[in-house]
Amino acid sequence: MAKSKTQYSCQSCGASFPKWSGQCPDCGAWNALEESRPVEITKGPAGRGHWAGATPSDVVSLSEVPTQTSEARISSGLSELDRVLGGGWVKGSVVLLGGDPGIGKSTLLLQVQSAVAEGHSAMYVTGEESAAQVAMRARRLGLNPESLDCLTETSVETILATAEAQKPQFMVLDSIQTLWTEALQSAPGAVAQVRECAARLVQYAKTTGCTVVLVGHVTKEGALAGPRVLEHMVDAVLYFESDSGSRYRLIRAVKNRFGAANELGVFAMTDTGLKPVGNPSAIFLQGQSEPAAGSCVLVTREGTRPLLVEIQALVAPSSMSNPRRVAVGVDPNRLALILAVMHRHAGIVIGDQDIFVSVAGGIRIQETASDLAIALALLSSLKERPLPKGLVAFGEIGLSGGLRPVYNGEERLREAAGQGFDQAIVPKGNLKGVKVKINALGFSNLADALQSI
Repeated sequence: MAKSKTQYSCQSCGASFPKWSGQCPDCGAWNALEESRPVEITKGPAGRGHWAGATPSDVVSLSEVPTQTSEARISSGLSELDRVLGGGWVKGSVVLLGGDPGIGKSTLLLQVQSAVAEGHSAMYVTGEESAAQVAMRARRLGLNPESLDCLTETSVETILATAEAQKPQFMVLDSIQTLWTEALQSAPGAVAQVRECAARLVQYAKTTGCTVVLVGHVTKEGALAGPRVLEHMVDAVLYFESDSGSRYRLIRAVKNRFGAANELGVFAMTDTGLKPVGNPSAIFLQGQSEPAAGSCVLVTREGTRPLLVEIQALVAPSSMSNPRRVAVGVDPNRLALILAVMHRHAGIVIGDQDIFVSVAGGIRIQETASDLAIALALLSSLKERPLPKGLVAFGEIGLSGGLRPVYNGEERLREAAGQGFDQAIVPKGNLKGVKVKINALGFSNLADALQSI
């Protein structure tokens, strides 16, 4: 049997070489050569190309494809995780879960496996811990160890052979960076190993209908480690987030082929594991007792759910020639835009002040609906006067000083009224046809909104 050849390809220029080197001889990029297997091209008759001799496959009409069987869901046992997934685990899907070390990824998936094992066969594959460590965690969480099947293995070939024999319907692999395949010579965790192992697991999931969950490491910047193609291969990518020192954990869906992207799930870490938080708005507002200067409640939206969070701002005289601009939980570039519009169109000059803006609770706001709440919090801190009690705000600020309406305005107002708020400042366009029992004031530009306060 002929020995398979190994080549190394440059990720920058695409050149191939028979040996590895630290620098690409063609483009000069460092540490860009990665192991790959050459593609063998079969020569066919003249004019027919290398596909000569291949057997054509059947073409299926989408109207004949049964969607109910392909979209069958398996409940995770955690309501917040089911929300993030779009209703539960989809059979035959591959989900990638990433997060900082010690944040609770293994704890969450062990709880999920215990819930899934009540009605489906499940298997937990660990490459980082021993079976004894997994058993200790299961007992600490109060789970039944008899219903949990564990495999300690890092070879993909052995894992797939075991899965073929056991035929699990739900399988967790912790983690993808520890797996390796015999087809490649590089060490576990290398880019080629991660890509090849993930490709084989995806193929297994699609052909057998087994739900596969991959645990991924993250870099110090917070992004998933490994090749970017890994996120394209899987069906869903979930990020585990947490504020330093907080007992609350957030799971955000960055990609989801079977549900809404950017969906958010909130959990509380307890002695018996992670518990879903059904009313996250109350969690993010629990530290607010009386109105304080520089504080404004924002009605934001994460995925399909509106949330109430507190925007905190501090405006203080600066002793530096270049005043500081610190933004935690919001986009710093968006903060600079709001300050410029307040100066130009509302006559509020705070360019010579140190400005600090933060979102309480550790959540990160990624939508432009937070513009108006940030501006109100800045004005409140500058004047050292708290905003009225029971006030919420949302709206996008344009460069011309106008307030642009945001989507799902009525749903946001309904959530605010349900949490006990009775006043709102919103763009005028968000009040058309609204039938919510709340005293909402609509404005078409930022200057009028700030003047009303």
